[in-house]
Amino acid sequence: MDLVIGTRTNPAAVEQLVNELKQIPLTEATLYVGYPILHSADVAMSLDSILTCVEHGIVVFDLIGHDRHTNWEQIEERQAEVEISLKSKLFRHRELTAKRQLAVPVSIITYLPFKPNNVADTEIVIAEQGHLREALDDLPRMDRRYIKALNAAIQQVATIKPHNKRLNVKSDSSKGGRLKVIEREIANLDKWQKKGAIECPDGPQRIRGLAGSGKTVVLALKAAYLHAQHPDWTIAVGFQTQSLYEQFRDLIRRFTFEHIGDEPDWDRLKIMHAWGSSGSPGLYSAITEANGLECRDFQYAKRHFGSLAFEGVCGEALSMLVGRPENPIFDALLVDEAQDFGPNFFQFAYKSVKPPHRFVFAYDELQSLSETSLPGLVQLFGTDRHGEPVVKLRNAEGQPQQDVILPVCYRNTPWSISTAHALGFGIYRHDGLIQMFDEPALWHDIGYEVVAGSVEPGQQATLARRADATPEYFNQLLASDEALQVFRFNTRDEQAQWVADQIALNLERDELELSDILVIFANPISVPTEAGPLISKLREKGINAHIAGVTRRVDRFFISDSIVISGIYRAKGNEAAMVYVMGADFCFEGPSLTRRRNILFTAITRSRAWVRVCGIGSSMEHLQEEWEEVKRNNYSLRFTVPSFDELARIRRINRDRTEDEIQRIEQGRKSLQATIDLIERGDITLEDLPMNLRTKLSKILGRE
Repeated sequence: MDLVIGTRTNPAAVEQLVNELKQIPLTEATLYVGYPILHSADVAMSLDSILTCVEHGIVVFDLIGHDRHTNWEQIEERQAEVEISLKSKLFRHRELTAKRQLAVPVSIITYLPFKPNNVADTEIVIAEQGHLREALDDLPRMDRRYIKALNAAIQQVATIKPHNKRLNVKSDSSKGGRLKVIEREIANLDKWQKKGAIECPDGPQRIRGLAGSGKTVVLALKAAYLHAQHPDWTIAVGFQTQSLYEQFRDLIRRFTFEHIGDEPDWDRLKIMHAWGSSGSPGLYSAITEANGLECRDFQYAKRHFGSLAFEGVCGEALSMLVGRPENPIFDALLVDEAQDFGPNFFQFAYKSVKPPHRFVFAYDELQSLSETSLPGLVQLFGTDRHGEPVVKLRNAEGQPQQDVILPVCYRNTPWSISTAHALGFGIYRHDGLIQMFDEPALWHDIGYEVVAGSVEPGQQATLARRADATPEYFNQLLASDEALQVFRFNTRDEQAQWVADQIALNLERDELELSDILVIFANPISVPTEAGPLISKLREKGINAHIAGVTRRVDRFFISDSIVISGIYRAKGNEAAMVYVMGADFCFEGPSLTRRRNILFTAITRSRAWVRVCGIGSSMEHLQEEWEEVKRNNYSLRFTVPSFDELARIRRINRDRTEDEIQRIEQGRKSLQATIDLIERGDITLEDLPMNLRTKLSKILGRE
């Protein structure tokens, strides 16, 4: 039985109920505590506990304390209202009905620690503690086929089913036809997502998972749930990618309607960009204002802190808080894409949350576009004046989980996610690994298994995606050679023409729609320039296209009548059925190689089904060779696990560089290339070089 613990009003009764249910054989059972929230007229009701299982459908547990002077008539009236509201909720889901009747039985059991009096004249079903099995045995049974749809309805996730009915789809075997099936299948939470969305500990919570594991949906569900449970709380949802604003607003609105039947109170539930602007307050600007600190603008931050602009101003504000009384303004703070932020932001934001510091942060280990993984808790949140970590996370049985890992990747095919990891880490790169996790056990946490060897340092390991980390529908609907393909072109123009031709086929033959397609340019600096030829070629075919955040509003990403073209920073947090990665040769080599490979990883993992990686020249040819090696190894990852010293060296070589460092490297590369050209032309000979220089070069090349 899965146990999902939301808000508990009677912890002792919950503990006893859980212990009894664990002794009763139930199929596909989930016990929700303090969830869901039902709305009736203008009143929102939180249920003490609800059980879903194949045997009995839905069983609501009304937990009564030790007060023997209970007004049973009032309880009966309240339970009748709960039953009507719950059935009304379920009736909205056509898949839970048979003809004109609800196909799922709904029962209410009053669970209490004593034998009650004066209940003979009511319809209340009683289960005294220790006698729950007998009460369950008397309940009606349910047909097994309804359990999946039932859980989707209870979890509120049915609301993420796409608005688009795809009425243009004529063939079930087309890409559009198969996409309909995939979109229908994702509207159900797995056991890890349920815990992340509903369980709300009195303190910090970390949610980790791969791209496509449902982190954004989990945070939106959690925000809506907390808002419904605590309408007087000030709750903030923060992120770095501006295009996530509309996505969060839409999801939270829909989930809140499921809970309370009304629009969220946007004055209490705030969706905020990390930085903020004069017209739209963000986390940084709101916290500085609340504490009487000066809010710096981007130009100031860029001038003083360079590429670490946001982290720099957060650190500056953090230092100004020292010795001053703090003014926490949030009852709960939820941060998506936490890998985008550094320790200064974490410590600054943590101070903005009222005790017991309900600070929820979700991240993907490889989407930082800079480092392999987020630093540890001590680095992120610091230590107190006694030297103890400010934040400690623990998972105790029977308590809301503080550290949740989402191992199942619902967005990406197993072939795409394996390829993304292989190219992102440089698993089959001729010059060796580019990065690696600090903790090898993390591979298992994100859905891999060791099929050969060992993940101990110095050992060779072969890893493959676990069957339970991949939804069945991918293998049923797609094939590996269709899901991900890599192409090399001779020129940028040839690449743009091919992508434009393919997009036209996607729309005409594959029955995809404009909003199903996303084009990402790998080099984030040159997107407007490189996108020009593609936009022109699409326009020749009568296809509209826009550059996200450049030719349309910064908070709008997908537009129904236009193909979206984006750099990686705006594409993060978004997804599409078909993704074209252009200019991927940028990610093969160069300074800040970890960041470049993470760009490629993030771009590939935007795909919900199909991805095409494109690039030009010899760099793309070498990148294509790495992909061919992935295929030859049947999409498994085979590598020698680096030692601590080797890992430190790998990170030092491929680390994120400053603009000055990149400029010096480029100048040195050009000088070296010029020298080599002179030698090859015979203008100078090796003997013309000073002996000490030849000796140093020989030692360096020999060592490498």
